[in-house]
Amino acid sequence: MKLYLELIILLPLLGAITNVLLGGRWFSRRSSEVISCAVIWGSFVSTVTAALAYTAPLTVEIASWLSDFDFKAPLTLYLDPLSLSICLMITFVCGLIHIYAVGYMKGDPSYVRFFALLNLFVAAMLTLVLAENLPLLYLGWEGVGFCSYALIGFWYTEAKNATAGRKAFIVTRIGDIGLGVAVVWMFELFGTESINQLNQMGFLMPPGIITVLGLLMLLAAMGKSAQVPLMVWLPDAMAGPTPVSAQIHAATMVTAGVYLLMRMFPLIGSSAVVTAAIAVTGAVTAFYGATCALAQRDLKRILAFSTISQIGYMMLGVGAGAITAATFHLLVHAFFKALLFLAAGCVITSLHHEQDIFRMGGLRRTLPGTFWPFLAGALCLAGVPLTGGFFSKDGILGAVWLKGGALYSGLYVAGLITAFITAVYTTRMLLMVFGGETLTQPGHQTDDSVREVTLLPRIMEWPLIPLALLGLGGGLLNLPEYLGDGLLHSLLSQLNSHELALPHATERILQGIAAVVALAGIATAWIRYGGQNRRHRLAESQLPVRGVSAFLLEGWRVDTLYNVLLVRPYIRISALLWQRVDEGCIDDNLDRTAHLLGRCGQRIGGVGQGRVSYSLISMAVGASLMIAWLAWTLLWV
Repeated sequence: MKLYLELIILLPLLGAITNVLLGGRWFSRRSSEVISCAVIWGSFVSTVTAALAYTAPLTVEIASWLSDFDFKAPLTLYLDPLSLSICLMITFVCGLIHIYAVGYMKGDPSYVRFFALLNLFVAAMLTLVLAENLPLLYLGWEGVGFCSYALIGFWYTEAKNATAGRKAFIVTRIGDIGLGVAVVWMFELFGTESINQLNQMGFLMPPGIITVLGLLMLLAAMGKSAQVPLMVWLPDAMAGPTPVSAQIHAATMVTAGVYLLMRMFPLIGSSAVVTAAIAVTGAVTAFYGATCALAQRDLKRILAFSTISQIGYMMLGVGAGAITAATFHLLVHAFFKALLFLAAGCVITSLHHEQDIFRMGGLRRTLPGTFWPFLAGALCLAGVPLTGGFFSKDGILGAVWLKGGALYSGLYVAGLITAFITAVYTTRMLLMVFGGETLTQPGHQTDDSVREVTLLPRIMEWPLIPLALLGLGGGLLNLPEYLGDGLLHSLLSQLNSHELALPHATERILQGIAAVVALAGIATAWIRYGGQNRRHRLAESQLPVRGVSAFLLEGWRVDTLYNVLLVRPYIRISALLWQRVDEGCIDDNLDRTAHLLGRCGQRIGGVGQGRVSYSLISMAVGASLMIAWLAWTLLWV
């Protein structure tokens, strides 16, 4: 088992190192691509083997790492049902994304850097998930942050791409402060950095300390998982290549914050303030992301705001104490969101990098290999009954309903409203991209009203099929109790021992309500964007955007708010310190002093003409002054 756990992380890391050292110069392009894909699938095989051999939670110490007096943080890996299920998802989904990337990045000259970073991204996320202690988790945490920065700004020659990468790096660093402080403070409080030991020692501390620790970790999750108010970086992260977007949104970066809260929930979950804060953050973020997606025109930005919203659902589940439901939605969301991003990449590539959904249409016939998988992903995202997305989302809403009370009842209603909006924007996206008039055959140029469609490499379309099947059938991972025994519920029994089960009748009623809400959202979008009304919406899209639509299109203008409250004052203070204090005061005084000393030196130098008499007089004057000073000093002493 130790070998399998080592290989899970070492294989992607080895792929990254091999490409950096040997790719491009010693290996051909095809060799680099094969190595990059092979190491991820090798990691998946190792994970499957570990799953087959798994019998009980296992801690494996690989090597000594940090050790100083009583502080110890070895390279120790921990495998339990939570980390095992997420590792299976990461390696499988990222394996398909790597294969897709071979076709997507065809012809890009920087393929070595791309695949090396993509491998390193996976290795960092797996390190985060399998870490047994917080310093090792933090290493993986910062690793995914660096890789996301490098991959979002991968095409850095364009200023907007480089800016998007820096924005993601800076905003997530704000959240990382919370985790960094919590890691150091917990060692001071508990004398250990072991996650398992920390989760068993919460009763030793007053509730107030546990609350502060939980809020610090929530701050970290806000940054990494793009939750309100640190969500502004994720829509701009679409500047990176589409495989990067799929990997960030589905299997790595944004799920890290949710995983942290789930992993540390036995410690922080005892605080009602922390759980309520997590739940409120998730509900507000889910609503925010859904409303913004409702007004977007860029296909990838719609999916980006959708991810913000769906991660909000996971946070809501964690806040309700439903770790199983949150994990269930995390896994199913990874399948259908990776599917939607990869399918969107197919659409964008076929239309020569056109991303405006109002300049698309009719692709259901010209791109059938993309349409049907995209439809499957859209059904899951909209929460259509019997899909994986329906069961996973309903599990969270059911847990929130069961929690009861005024707060959680309000959050349940907010979750239902968000589910309705989700169905609306998902159907809108589907109708605008694939509905309407049929385009001409691939490769044929037409007039300006219809886009030319080019053929796609088959390697970009076939990874969509397994993701579509997993998205649609993902509900089998954790069926409701009245339909059978939930697999995840059984696996995560240690984490969900405190969870209560809904009565079967209540669960059926709640599922019926969720189904009606989803179908109502689809019907609403069909009335507005389907059939002949689609042409009216296309005509309206040519008009300037105003009012509420402009407000939602600009993401509630949070970027503008931050610019006014933070960026502009920072720039003005920096300019003041730079121009007035540094240059106007410090540099100016130094320059004046140097100039004065220089002039004095010149005058003194002018006095000395090389004459012995002047030198003797100067020595006599200096000696007289020294004697006078000594005499004055002795007299006063």
